[in-house]
Amino acid sequence: MTDDRKILDQGTSPIDASVAKIAEEFRAGFEKVALIDRPAVALFGSARVKAGSKPYEDARAAGRRFGEAGWCVVTGGGPGVMEAANRGCKEGGGLSVGFNIVLPHEQFENPYLDIAHEFDHFYARKVCFVRPSEGFVIFPGGFGTLDELYEALTLIQTGKILHFPIVLFDTGYWEPMIDFIRDELLADGMISADDVELLRLTDDVDEAVQHVLECYDRRCAAVPASPEKADAQ
Repeated sequence: MTDDRKILDQGTSPIDASVAKIAEEFRAGFEKVALIDRPAVALFGSARVKAGSKPYEDARAAGRRFGEAGWCVVTGGGPGVMEAANRGCKEGGGLSVGFNIVLPHEQFENPYLDIAHEFDHFYARKVCFVRPSEGFVIFPGGFGTLDELYEALTLIQTGKILHFPIVLFDTGYWEPMIDFIRDELLADGMISADDVELLRLTDDVDEAVQHVLECYDRRCAAVPASPEKADAQ
């Protein structure tokens, strides 16, 4: 039984021990995040795609472009799109970071990481994705990818984090979802028109990267950096 199951199944895990372990996991994760000394972008997508496939090569190209721009690329640290983005970042001379997760069906760590850390719990891992990131680029993926996408959207919509860019790469893959969002959620008043505008679709690697870079430059020009972030930069 995983730690998450023990915590969620009432009575199977002592409360104090669970809280202490989760707190320590956040501390260890934040210590790794503190090693990131430059602007960072989180890239997500399927762990199941192979080298040579379009999603893999697109993510590799995007990672390389961010690396060439002097950025850090943060991924889930596993195979597929994650490996591609970390690999590209290394090729471009950037800082490559992977925050992996312990799963019942093992997700191996890819070999293209400068900073690596393995989490037991998804929620601690998610916070460490968001904490250093100045934007998200989302490639085709499954439930895990959608989970990260909607987590970011919810945090922005509710004002829990600053508004940073979210780019959906591969319009053919994501357009049916955007149509549903517009035709159902927006039409029924479940979200506002501004919420739809949080998403940027593209098929062009340069456009995806440039959008994140420009949003970061505009934000830095408009809002003075915090002392901690200024020191890191």
